[in-house]
Amino acid sequence: MHADQSPRSGAAGREGDVVLRWRSLVSLGDSFTEGMDDPGPADTYVGWADRLAGLMARQAPEFRYANLAIRGKMLQEIVDEQVPLAIALKPDLVTFCGGGNDILVPNSDPDALAEVYEVAVADLRAAGSDVVIFTGFDTRSTPLLRSIRGKVAIYNSHLWSIAERYHCRMVDLWSMHVLHDRRAWSEDRLHLSPQGHQRVALKAYEVLGLADDHAWNAPWPLLEQADWVTQRKADLKWAREHVVPWIGRQLRGESMGDGLAPKRPELLPLARCADEV
Repeated sequence: MHADQSPRSGAAGREGDVVLRWRSLVSLGDSFTEGMDDPGPADTYVGWADRLAGLMARQAPEFRYANLAIRGKMLQEIVDEQVPLAIALKPDLVTFCGGGNDILVPNSDPDALAEVYEVAVADLRAAGSDVVIFTGFDTRSTPLLRSIRGKVAIYNSHLWSIAERYHCRMVDLWSMHVLHDRRAWSEDRLHLSPQGHQRVALKAYEVLGLADDHAWNAPWPLLEQADWVTQRKADLKWAREHVVPWIGRQLRGESMGDGLAPKRPELLPLARCADEV
C-alpha cells in the first residue's frame, strides 16, 4: 500500500502565520531540473528547483534540500540512479521529471516510457514521500520540435493518469502559455532562461498550495517582433549551433552529463549549499 496517499496541505495558517508541512525536498531529473541555462556561481546552475527550495526555506529555517538531477539523463537512468538515492534520503517531498530526452529520440515510445515512469512514482509513494510531477512542454512554438508534439501529448496523458492513481501534485507545463514567449528560453531553445525557471518555480510553489497569486503568469513586457527573414535566419543559426551537435551526440551515444555528479547529493539546509538561492 502507498503511505499517506492523500496530498498533504502545503500550508496552514492561523492569524496570518504559515506552517510549512514539508521540511525536506529532493529533486530528480535531467537538465530541466539541474537548472540549465540559469547560471549560478562557480560554473553551476540554479534553476527552478533551487528557486523553489529557496521559497520554501523562507518559511522553515530547518528546511533541507537535495538535487540529484544531471543533464542528459534518460528516464531509465533517472529511475535506476536517482530514485533509489532519493528513497534512501527519506524526504517529505520529491519532485520528479523525466522522459524529455527520450521523447526527442526518433521512434521512442511514450507508452513504454510511461510504464517506466509509473514504477518510479509507485516506489517513491510507497516510501512515504509526497511527489510532484511535471507534464512535458507544448513544443508548437519551436521549429523542428513541432514534429514530436503528438508524442509529448500522449506521454502527458499517461502522466495525468499516474498523478491521479498515486495522488501526486502536477505542474502542467503544457498549459503554461507564458512559456511560449521566447524570453522564457535560452539561446538553445531546449532549456529555460533564468526568467523561465523563475516562472516554473512560482508555478510549482502555487501547485504546492503555498501561494495563490498567479505570479508565474504575469504578462511579459511588450517586445517588438522581428521580421520573417530575421526569424528564419535565427532558426537556421539555432539548428546549426544546437540541433546538429545534439544529433551528433545521440549518434555517438554521448551525453552532456557523462562523468558529472549531482550538484547537491545530500539533504542539507539550504544555507549550507554552495549555490544558495
